[in-house]
Amino acid sequence: MTKEEFQKMLMFPIGDPNDAYAKYFVGQSYLAPLSTVQVPIFNVTFEPGCRNNWHIHRAKSGGGQILVCVGGRGWYQEWGKDAVELTPGKVINIPASVKHWHGAQADSWMSHLAIEVAGEETRNEWLEAVNDEEYSKLK
Repeated sequence: MTKEEFQKMLMFPIGDPNDAYAKYFVGQSYLAPLSTVQVPIFNVTFEPGCRNNWHIHRAKSGGGQILVCVGGRGWYQEWGKDAVELTPGKVINIPASVKHWHGAQADSWMSHLAIEVAGEETRNEWLEAVNDEEYSKLK
């Protein structure tokens, strides 16, 4: 499926290439800001096989992230746990300080809304890439 075909299936825009964060992704991702006031919400789209690096949402208090899958099929995985399949409507609550990654399945585009949870002194700590061997084991 092409990016244009996938866009026709979505209710939110795919957005522009996510160049500012490209060094933290394997493959191409896209970013569309939906809201930047009150609660930041972004539609993040991953091409087939694209995934972000392991990372942690840090916060002195509060913080974390909520993912809402809105199209395609993907994966979410916390460190030391099995991966969870992302399909439209699946909601993932990620508390602060949990090491995790998320991205598309190898044969599917995937889009999710990324909702930043308010907190004090929030920041992302980007870590190592999800290697091809680990990723290829996911079915």
